[in-house]
Amino acid sequence: MTNKQGVILVNLGTPAEATPAGVKAFLQEFLMDKRVVGIPHLIWWPLLHGLVLPLRCKRVAHAYQQIWMTGGSPLLVYSQMQQAALQALLQDELPIELAMTYGQPSLQDAWSRLKIQGVTQVLLLPLYPQYSSTTTACVSDAWQKIMAKEHHVPSYQVIGEHYQQTEYIQALADSILRSGFTSQSEDLLLFSFHGIPEAYALRGDPYPEQCKATAATVAQVLGLSPAQWQLSFQSRFGKQKWLEPYTDATLRQLPGQGKKQLYVVCPAFSVDCLETLEEIAVEGKDTFLQAGGEYYHYIPALNADPSYMQTLATLIRRWQNSI
Repeated sequence: MTNKQGVILVNLGTPAEATPAGVKAFLQEFLMDKRVVGIPHLIWWPLLHGLVLPLRCKRVAHAYQQIWMTGGSPLLVYSQMQQAALQALLQDELPIELAMTYGQPSLQDAWSRLKIQGVTQVLLLPLYPQYSSTTTACVSDAWQKIMAKEHHVPSYQVIGEHYQQTEYIQALADSILRSGFTSQSEDLLLFSFHGIPEAYALRGDPYPEQCKATAATVAQVLGLSPAQWQLSFQSRFGKQKWLEPYTDATLRQLPGQGKKQLYVVCPAFSVDCLETLEEIAVEGKDTFLQAGGEYYHYIPALNADPSYMQTLATLIRRWQNSI
């Protein structure tokens, strides 16, 4: 019997609708993942349902309403664009499904569609350039739960990260140049990565080092001096210490340091979403300008950028040729 290969692109997930109820359903699943919030469930469950969700759902739903697209949330729409672009690149070589770790389209449904087609070899490709236990490892956990119910487990592989891929670095550098950023001016480039609790990094999560490597390599490709770029971490949650420096604090401080022309790129996000379009492009801009900044430009995520799609296609073909 000939082995048939298939790919599942996996992103984090999104509410099905921009309403408090839609946000609540998504956050309940997301924030109960032990890798995302490491507090014991007996303590965390009443806190989540008694305090966190009642306080956050309406506010988060309002934020989603500001960026919602005709086809749904930006994260879903742009992820679907990536799936379509990759399928066009690979043509009929193998089927490519899209799944979310939390919410819809589910990983179970993506696997069911591949299974019906007779797929026996699966590549799981998380859409996170840098590995983290809070994202990439959650994909593996979810897959293992699905496989625990299978009588015939397919062979599979997870691509844990692709931050070091030359094509990915070049795609980022090119997108920065297209935005109008120039190293020959007073422009400052800020790399804002999604944060994780500092305790996770101390326990061995390689994410912060991979973020630093990404930023430094892109800066090198662009020929930037250390004074022309900085790195920060955004989207912290709760009261524990997260990776520093914090993006919001950095945006408040930069104008006072004479840095008044700013470009911000978010390389940890393969597609634009709430954290980029609302937190960085809108809130971040307000914070920077109110602190005395004069020019602020958010550089969009790579989304379905042709160079980035070639990067992912290269990873897929390399897997195909390895088995």
